[in-house]
Amino acid sequence: MEFGTGNGYSNGNGYTNGNGHTNGNGNYNGNGHVNGNGKANGAKVVKMKPMDSELLREQGHIMVDFIADYYKNLQDSPQDFPVLSQVQPGYLRDMLPDSAPERPESLKELLDDVSKKIMPGITHWQSPSYFAYYASSTSVAGFLGEMLNAGLSVVGFTWLTSPAATELEIIVLDWLAKLLQLPDHFLSTGKGNGGGVIQGTGCEAVLVVVLAARDRILKKVGKTLLPQLVVYGSDQTHSSFRKACLIGGIHEENIRLLKTDSSTNYGMPPESLEEAISHDLAKGFIPFFICATVGTTSSAAVDPLVPLGNIAKKYGIWLHVDAAYAGNACICPEYRKFIDGIENADSFNMNAHKWLFANQTCSPLWVKDRYSLIDALKTNPEYLEFKVSKKDTVVNYKDWQISLSRRFRSLKLWMVLRLYGSENLRNFIRDHVNLAKHFEDYVAQDPSFEVVTTRYFSLVCFRLAPVDGDEDQCNERNRELLAAVNSTGKIFISHTALSGKFVLRFAVGAPLTEEKHVTEAWQIIQKHASKFTRNDHY
Repeated sequence: MEFGTGNGYSNGNGYTNGNGHTNGNGNYNGNGHVNGNGKANGAKVVKMKPMDSELLREQGHIMVDFIADYYKNLQDSPQDFPVLSQVQPGYLRDMLPDSAPERPESLKELLDDVSKKIMPGITHWQSPSYFAYYASSTSVAGFLGEMLNAGLSVVGFTWLTSPAATELEIIVLDWLAKLLQLPDHFLSTGKGNGGGVIQGTGCEAVLVVVLAARDRILKKVGKTLLPQLVVYGSDQTHSSFRKACLIGGIHEENIRLLKTDSSTNYGMPPESLEEAISHDLAKGFIPFFICATVGTTSSAAVDPLVPLGNIAKKYGIWLHVDAAYAGNACICPEYRKFIDGIENADSFNMNAHKWLFANQTCSPLWVKDRYSLIDALKTNPEYLEFKVSKKDTVVNYKDWQISLSRRFRSLKLWMVLRLYGSENLRNFIRDHVNLAKHFEDYVAQDPSFEVVTTRYFSLVCFRLAPVDGDEDQCNERNRELLAAVNSTGKIFISHTALSGKFVLRFAVGAPLTEEKHVTEAWQIIQKHASKFTRNDHY
């Protein structure tokens, strides 16, 4: 591979033109050296070496320093990093070229562009003042696991393609299942046919179990009855449930989302579920799937698993438990009660990247019967066939997920569990819950505000209280307060709607958050709320 005008010379003198490129005859990284692609002064250009160990060592150190400085600056210079990006749509188009460069550029140039052009368009999820959606938690251990994963870059879709990737995933998910005190039938070493698999996200997890449950019931009743299949969730169930059902061919009118309210703190009412099932059976429908949630996205509501599990067992319906956020807290004995009844579930999912510091993406899923999952998702092309001893006992994770390719995600989860230990992880989660309680106390002590729902974990749902029962005005004031607070760039909070009320969400979960950040956030909220408390009788 050669670059230039056919003479092998760069600019006639072996120098660059000062911008990291030659005038079309040679390649440089802008610092007087070629970027691993060739030689100056007329020498023949050599092939690119995309994975050069010494270049990796040199530039890897630079990148680690860049990331470490980023985290340090998030704490030391928060004014330079608005938590919610303040740019307008399309801002980046005018800042970058219309096409990719023909010649290599230096890492320094690239990182300068990251600082000047990319960072302004970043909403800083790792900021200690990020309180909006559930966190995308990070840690040094998780980061190192991602680095090792990227470096090894294995594609472990079958046991043979990297035995360690498959076997470590089995072992680590058994470890985590034991921390959660999951029933024995979810363990790969249990007496049944259960086991765990790491999906990318909870959205993928609910999709694969919907497909498994669908195929299981259709084997019994016949494929022609697909239009009669019915599923159940609540109006607080994550939107990915609806999407999974539609992908799985479930008719939208057969997706039952049961109404919740404050009387159950927005948990799914068991009475409503059983009534809906009985009604559907009387009309000839086939109930086959219930999606229960522990820690809803909207308000961290908890569906009552014990009665829901009893109903699922009574009617032979697949029960899936989505604990993407709050499942992490259940490694703490005092929060384990929220998944009591899990013994009657067919599947259970949590996102370790939300609150167990395993970095994006890492979503463990356990199933009671692995063969229901495998039968729905398996593919056996000739080019993936292989001979191995004990083949019947070998796990091929390609048949537990949608895609064929898969990352070595268990590596970072293994590193998080080993480098921190379960005791430290429990205590860090407890710290976050205590910080949320601290914020909740602030809200409760201010008569202009009210806590809207019972707080179970590290999410506080609150709002400016209505005056004279005027809910419309109250909703508008809270919308304005949200916009004002987020426009400062100093903190970021989000909102939801509960029983027609516009509600503010304050979610603690960023790894750098301390008590001072919670106090500062409350002071900012109070400051911007003061214009409403001074006017209109607020």
